[in-house]
Amino acid sequence: MKIAYKTNLGKAYIGDSLDLLKQLPEKSVNLVVTSPPFALLRQKEYGNKNGEAYIEWLAKFAKLIMPVLTDDGSFVIDLGGAYQKGKPIRSLYNYKVLIKFCDELGYKLAEEFFWDNPSKLPSPIEWVNKRKIRAKDAVDTVWWFSKGDFPKADVTKVLVPYSDRMKKLLKSKKHYYDPALRPSGHNISTGFNKDNGGALPSNLLTIPNSESNSHYLHYTRKLGIKAHPARFPSKLPEFFIKYLTDPGDVVVDIFSGSNTTGQVAESLNRKWISCELEPQYVAASAFRFFEDIDDGKQAYDNIMDSKSITIN
Repeated sequence: MKIAYKTNLGKAYIGDSLDLLKQLPEKSVNLVVTSPPFALLRQKEYGNKNGEAYIEWLAKFAKLIMPVLTDDGSFVIDLGGAYQKGKPIRSLYNYKVLIKFCDELGYKLAEEFFWDNPSKLPSPIEWVNKRKIRAKDAVDTVWWFSKGDFPKADVTKVLVPYSDRMKKLLKSKKHYYDPALRPSGHNISTGFNKDNGGALPSNLLTIPNSESNSHYLHYTRKLGIKAHPARFPSKLPEFFIKYLTDPGDVVVDIFSGSNTTGQVAESLNRKWISCELEPQYVAASAFRFFEDIDDGKQAYDNIMDSKSITIN
């Protein structure tokens, strides 16, 4: 376990995050947000024994996360869907993860979220493109686990733009609706047309994963360096970092890949720790913190030569 690079607010480690989690002080982390690698799942899932092996592997990390979370801390994990091998039948692994974490490891399910990725290509090819018997798989399950019953959260930090109809309502005051008890039982009061700066978000997060012009991708293409193949969009960790933490809090990503989480945390004035097993991915992730490609290339070379660097 070694530090690859440091910034004003964070540290990026190369190594096994199981080792990192063992070194973190108890109750020192406000939020763990991550997307675990699916390679093990794709390789070994598709059968009860191997599917269970993946869940047990993931549970090892969850067990170590629990003690390092603050009492009001959260653990957010993005899990992509999967099919059973050779059959148009869904795997239940992500739901088994949910049940195991809550029933056996003591986590609370604060809320379930679903990430809708409109830019995701149709898959799986066999059932969607060829036989045309299934819709494309475009939604990930995102479990928001908490350590206690009342984790830190403030939904006013993640308000979304009002709909056009709501904008008209706010502009015209009472013209577009009458305060009354609706058939649903909701009491629409005269305060309904108050402008709160945005609408409450739902637990369906529609975020296209279509990054194309970031420093990270530009530099990896130009320098002929392999980009991480499973990056999640910055707006996904951004939503949960804003929602579940305050400036100065500590955010951790245990499967950091290209370190999207660290970059977002830094931009939001949160302290961060990232960990990734593959040195090349960690080295390339430093590009996210450089404006100049030559500086980024020098940082990459230093990290690949096992030199720890500081990024100001």
